Amino acid sequence: MPATLTEDRFSGAAHYIVSEANGMYRSREQVVIASGSGVLKPGTVLGKITASGKYSVYNPAGANGTETAAAILWEGCDATSEDVRRTATVRDTEVHADVLAWGAGVTTDQHKTDALTDLASSGIIGR
Repeated sequence: MPATLTEDRFSGAAHYIVSEANGMYRSREQVVIASGSGVLKPGTVLGKITASGKYSVYNPAGANGTETAAAILWEGCDATSEDVRRTATVRDTEVHADVLAWGAGVTTDQHKTDALTDLASSGIIGR
């Protein structure tokens, strides 16, 4: 009997994208996920650390730049003990807001609304 492959439809790379800018690569950039960010799923909302320019999980209570949502992780990664280079959505994209992954600091719907407002300033629009 053949093996059955089961995939979580909310876990694949870029599963959150509705549409991207013409030429698609215009919407993406290579970014560095800061060491200590942990194991992150595709679709994790990220903030940009002001001092280093690296990215980490969006944290509405942060005071280092991560309190402002700036990107969405294209593919998962493990940045527990070292910096990791990954692709992120940084501009001009429509996304499925209901499938985005959120860090532990996002505890209310208002946090999500604030993050989506931040992302909208870069043309990342939640649907």
